[in-house]
Amino acid sequence: MHSATCEMFLESIATDQDGVTAAEASYVTESIRVDYDGNRLSKSDLRDALSTVGYTAYLRDDAVGAEADGNATTSTGTTRRSREMSGLRKRRSDDMMDARYILGVVFGAFLMVPYVALLYPSHLAALYSGGPLQHFEGSFVDGGGLLFMRVYFVLTGIVLYFTGMPLLRGAYVSLKMRRPNTNLLAAITIVSAYLYSTVAIVVGYGDIYYDLVLVIAALVMGAIFYESSIKQRAMDRLTELTISQVDSARRYDADGTTTDVDVGDLESGDRVLVRQGERIPVDGVLADGGCTVDEAVVTGESLPVSKRAGDDVVGGSVVTADAAVVRVGDRTSSSIDRLTTTVWNLQSADHGIQRRADRLAGTVTPVIVAGAALVGVIAFALGTGLTGSVLASLAVLVVACPWALGFATPLSIATSIEAAMERGIVVFDETVFERLRDIDVVVFDKTGTLTRGQMDVLEADGPDDLLAAAGVLERRASHPAADAIVSAFGRPATRAEPDDDTIRATGDGGTIGGADSSRVQSQTQESDRLTDFESHSNGVEGTVDGERILVGHPDLFAERGWSIDDSIQTRVLEARGFGRLPIVVGRDGHAEGVIVVGDEPREGWEETVTRLHDRGIDVIVLTGDDEEATDFFSRQAAVEHVFAGVPPAGKTATIRRLRADNQVTMVGDGTNDAPAIAEADLGISLGSGTALASDAADIAIADDDLEAVETAFDLASAARRRVEQNTRLALVYNVIAIPIALVGLLNPLFATAAVAVSALLVAANSSRRLLEE
Repeated sequence: MHSATCEMFLESIATDQDGVTAAEASYVTESIRVDYDGNRLSKSDLRDALSTVGYTAYLRDDAVGAEADGNATTSTGTTRRSREMSGLRKRRSDDMMDARYILGVVFGAFLMVPYVALLYPSHLAALYSGGPLQHFEGSFVDGGGLLFMRVYFVLTGIVLYFTGMPLLRGAYVSLKMRRPNTNLLAAITIVSAYLYSTVAIVVGYGDIYYDLVLVIAALVMGAIFYESSIKQRAMDRLTELTISQVDSARRYDADGTTTDVDVGDLESGDRVLVRQGERIPVDGVLADGGCTVDEAVVTGESLPVSKRAGDDVVGGSVVTADAAVVRVGDRTSSSIDRLTTTVWNLQSADHGIQRRADRLAGTVTPVIVAGAALVGVIAFALGTGLTGSVLASLAVLVVACPWALGFATPLSIATSIEAAMERGIVVFDETVFERLRDIDVVVFDKTGTLTRGQMDVLEADGPDDLLAAAGVLERRASHPAADAIVSAFGRPATRAEPDDDTIRATGDGGTIGGADSSRVQSQTQESDRLTDFESHSNGVEGTVDGERILVGHPDLFAERGWSIDDSIQTRVLEARGFGRLPIVVGRDGHAEGVIVVGDEPREGWEETVTRLHDRGIDVIVLTGDDEEATDFFSRQAAVEHVFAGVPPAGKTATIRRLRADNQVTMVGDGTNDAPAIAEADLGISLGSGTALASDAADIAIADDDLEAVETAFDLASAARRRVEQNTRLALVYNVIAIPIALVGLLNPLFATAAVAVSALLVAANSSRRLLEE
């Protein structure tokens, strides 16, 4: 689908089917949701009904055309981008269309040779001798020329079929839906020129405009295919930025071995092994031992979470330390699966916006058609006869219809999308720029969007030997800040790799493969330094080099009876005020230092929100973190509001409330942000984000450059100027052709020259840089 007209047409086709109660199409997602009675209508019948007039429908669960015979196979992907990229049969159809277009252009170029070599010189000679060439007598077409032009009638029709059929199909759909668009404007000119030439041959006139048919069809379809190729490049760029959903799992079998199975084959109660660094495929309960998981992809929380046997785990989260044995819950699906369904429902319920040029077409088409009819009636009344009045009406349509809008519009769209991609901004929907100009509220997710999304040691205050001892101790820990502390103060780690995948027993009778259970170990000499270790819910304790070391939350020090100086208490409070995590370190009963761990804001975030604020846009921060982690942002003058502790469902509800009185953009990177991104009037995802977040977005920032968000607004303004300029230049053809026609000098040479001038001006303007560096 290419426009809002496509949406209306397919919705009408669907609702005409017996058993269909509702249909909602979206050309942005190239999808249609249909509510129907399965007892009265089958899926295949519905699919066949929607595969009409050049559209090809696929069931959502189909991986289209993977086999040579074109039969569909089942797919696990459900996001629209993955479905689009797996559309092998669709791509073969597109390739065939491209080949037909190229063949038609090449053949049409040969048909232009007689015009250039014979017809155009004849028209120039006729003008030089005192008037236009009106009849065949005395021209190159005298005698056998009439037969030659009749052959041209057939050959031009063949080229039009190969080259311009998608254009004519778009015009037909717009007529059927009574919603004129730029396809219709171009089709009116092409068909009128073809009919005029055909009638002229019959009556013996020499003004044969088959060349106009060939040139305009080639230009308009060339611009449409160029737009399509740029969008395909943008889609290909997105595949480089996203990660896949979990579609397989490692299930424990009754004999204690593991088997890789599809996630869909899991049943409630099955046990699944998840190695360190892997995603948990489904929601469930940790069956044995302990591990650390990063749930930010689903919950938005920036800190990893420690899990113990019996704790719930979220499908889609990542095991960051230890291996996990997960007992599958009652619902054999993950939170990501449910978020995917939510995004699908939100996206496919949103209609696209009719393009500005299409709205203009809807205004001028009735006027032009009425004017042509009026001219024909007047000509008939003046005694020209039926043939003369028909030619007069067709001539008006040829010279007055602004066909070049059908050329300028896709060219403007393509060059704007291409300019955005050059700056790392991936755009798929041409209405994005138009919608972006209306935005008055920008909502930023915090973790991974305004911040880098990873924990690092930001500051450390304490004796070097104590900080090094903390690194030794934390190597055995699994609390959220452990990796950051080890990275900053511990020695390089090695991994104990077993020689085989031997199976060892677990506490609940299960087994874990030896390779899966291997953990990060310290070097031999560093292990010798640690002689005792104890893990607490809010820190760790142990003996390093004979000294008792405590690392953790200030409350842990109070619980253990260790003293904390006022200076350290003050440092802890200051760190919390900036949304960071302070960790106290001490030895032998006394706190001696503070390690500050946190997720740092992205570079340039303040400049970005400030420039958006200066545009008159309200900036809001929305996050699942608590208020302490967001206090730093709330103190910035450019930030209007900060909403903290908001779960994914709450994010969507917040965006919905904001949309009640505003045009809202949501900027995020995580899967948990996807429903909110889809719910917003316009969604933006960062390139480091998940597939689902990028899938839900209208704009993807390829290079994680937060400043590109503000650049997108600049591009939107520049794109509007480009469209307005090209629209005016597209009318140059009519400005040239109409006066020439009024003085009776219009002929194929002048008409084609007007086409060339208008097309060259539009192409030259489109080739200019959209934004100055």
